[in-house]
Amino acid sequence: MRADARTGRLVRTIVVYPASNSSKPVRPSAAGSGSRPTQQPEATISDLVEKTARKYEIDPLLVHSVIQVESNYNPYALSPKGAQGLMQLMPGTARRFGVQNTFDVEENIEGGVKYLRFLTDLFPNDTRLAVAAYNAGEGAVWKYNNSIPPYRETEQYVNKVGERYGRAKRAADHKRVTAVAPAETTAPAPAAAAEPEYAHVEYFIDANGRLHMQTASAKQEGARTP
Repeated sequence: MRADARTGRLVRTIVVYPASNSSKPVRPSAAGSGSRPTQQPEATISDLVEKTARKYEIDPLLVHSVIQVESNYNPYALSPKGAQGLMQLMPGTARRFGVQNTFDVEENIEGGVKYLRFLTDLFPNDTRLAVAAYNAGEGAVWKYNNSIPPYRETEQYVNKVGERYGRAKRAADHKRVTAVAPAETTAPAPAAAAEPEYAHVEYFIDANGRLHMQTASAKQEGARTP
């Protein structure tokens, strides 16, 4: 609690401390800053992204791409503009989508994915507009006639998310193709069945009008008999 210098009223301030015992301070993260190498998400974060993305029918690869650009998987990221947590929710957006603690990983992902679902419904068939609205707000996209606002930060943000999303989709497609398409093997053709050989049959009629039939081999045997 502290006293406000202007009004004299007591003001409550909430301080959120990381669960880690590391003395390394949490650095503020500006949206769209992509100079850092992308970190790998922890298993719990990845699982939460998958589960929440399926719940709201959003491609989890898009969610991961947004998180990479927004906070690089830092759940305690804080931007100079006040965006907080993994998906860098502004306080107003957090309240709008029912997030009480923006530094709680599960709540933050839930709120961020719900916001992405809302934006993809608002701008159907155009993921770039939904991503632009996530950065600049849907009002800015409307202001510029449903196009990406000509803000340098927003344009760079859309490009960075798009690049990561494209790479992730290509990698996933390649992995899926190699997993479901086994190597083709050429089976040896079955040997053709040998056609049966039939002995040549000869026939003749004797002087009494009776029909006689015999194979050529039998005729030859008879010829050799004395």
